[in-house]
Amino acid sequence: MTAPAPSPTSGRAAGDRAPGFAELFLPKLVTVLREGYTGAHLKADAIAGLTVAIVALPLSMAIAIASGVSPAQGLTTAIVGGFLVSALGGSRFQIGGPAGAFIVLVATTVATHGIEGLVLATFLSGLMLIAAGLMRFGTYVKFVPYPVTVGFTAGIAVIIFASQVKDLLGLHLSGPEPGPLAEKLPVLWAALPSISPASAVLAGATIAVIVLLKRWRPSWPGLLVAIALAGTVTALAGLPVETIGSRFGGIPSALPMPALPDFSPERILAVLPSALAFTLLGSIESLLSAVVADGMSGRRHRSNCELVGQGIANAGSALFGGFCVTGTIARTATNVRSGAHGPVAGMLHALFLLAFMLVAAPLAAYIPLASLAGLLAVVAWNMIERHAFATLLRASRGDALVLLATFGLTVFRDVSEAIIVGFALGSVLFIHRMSQVTAVETHLPFVAEDQADTPDGGRRPYDEASAVDPQVVVYRISGAFFFGAAASIAAVLERIADSHRALVIDFAAVPFLDSTAAHSIESLAAKASRRGVAVVLSGTAPEIRRQLVAQGLEAPLVTYAATLDEGLRHAHAAVAG
Repeated sequence: MTAPAPSPTSGRAAGDRAPGFAELFLPKLVTVLREGYTGAHLKADAIAGLTVAIVALPLSMAIAIASGVSPAQGLTTAIVGGFLVSALGGSRFQIGGPAGAFIVLVATTVATHGIEGLVLATFLSGLMLIAAGLMRFGTYVKFVPYPVTVGFTAGIAVIIFASQVKDLLGLHLSGPEPGPLAEKLPVLWAALPSISPASAVLAGATIAVIVLLKRWRPSWPGLLVAIALAGTVTALAGLPVETIGSRFGGIPSALPMPALPDFSPERILAVLPSALAFTLLGSIESLLSAVVADGMSGRRHRSNCELVGQGIANAGSALFGGFCVTGTIARTATNVRSGAHGPVAGMLHALFLLAFMLVAAPLAAYIPLASLAGLLAVVAWNMIERHAFATLLRASRGDALVLLATFGLTVFRDVSEAIIVGFALGSVLFIHRMSQVTAVETHLPFVAEDQADTPDGGRRPYDEASAVDPQVVVYRISGAFFFGAAASIAAVLERIADSHRALVIDFAAVPFLDSTAAHSIESLAAKASRRGVAVVLSGTAPEIRRQLVAQGLEAPLVTYAATLDEGLRHAHAAVAG
């Protein structure tokens, strides 16, 4: 049978009403508690929270050090910001804290405006995120093209790795380390003769332990084990390497008292560009992380509520002297894999980190900076979506241009500039493509007109495979299928696929499809495959099919059919089998 075709821009099936204000901004914590919260749920959340805290502990300190602030500020950010993100956000599994994507922006802000300027910029960014959520801008953040997110993520990974070379090798620089990559590389090259063998060995051993444990003992907390071993060896052997204690004097065993930043007009105007950059990147990063959690769990987040929660978390972090908070993809994915039931897991993760500060803070002084640099080197490698990068380079010249422009500007210019230029290029590319494929076509509804089956007016024999089957649903996409419509159409398709055994998606009326849309169909097909739902793609033009295949939509994940009738026969056969 044919499913009703709602407006792609609405993302709602026919008959659905628009969500009210309370539904849009109700924290997921309230939703989970209303469902009924039992002791078993608390146990699952406690185990997941502890697992995430073990991952977040070394990461928070390493990201803080790489950003030019103290490891104590990294822990404060993870504790205060992480608790508020989970308590007030719109995602069921989101884990908030300091993120590697912010290292460049934070380090630049600290170098220009100092720690006080960073705290003020974080607070202002929190207010901007709250305003963005209340104005429902979260709906539009998802329109950022897929090549842009892949490009700036890969660029940030390169910058993170370059920022850790000094500590990885224990280099001694003659002056301050430059920020821009083009200026940094010659300085690091000149300092190579000062390499510290002990630091290099510690960093290499840390990377090896993390990689080997992930391969042979994936259930073990590889990051924490590697850092603990490095700290133990450094303390017992008295290695001549720089540690958290030697550079920062250790970590305090309590949170600082809250205090308001300096709100002088001059200071606000000075840090406003940094606050805007934090807001732009934070909104994209947090909602991208929430989407990843949705894909892993089958749930759906509230994007505008998530922005409001992220805003409150950033303002709260700044009050305690912390810095930027956002949703973190790796920790959020760990939370889902660990069996979390809801936001309580994220809140407990923050409390476990607080317990570490209260009880074991003196031990952090022995952690060598080389091992934290090794940890961040692994994080940077994992951030690069290598398969997606290569796929986009092959997909089309337009997507490759957007990807490479975003990547290059991120590495050699500025993250915010890269996102804006990448988005602009993606928009121009879309307009150019639409100007080439726009056409007017009379497209009557399915079985809406009695007409001949063949050009000579004949009728084909009745085919039982075309009969109505409640387990098979047909969805016909009309018009250009691109990044602006991908999220809403994918959401509708997911709801349709939830209650059927086979889904036929007819592309006969689709003149254009981009990599973001193809990626959303690939995500849907993968989820349907896990649920035992057969997916058939019919009426795909050669160019559209090439884009779909480039994103991995091949047998046995999906079946292709030349016509809708053929697609229905495949679907009925799959249900029967």
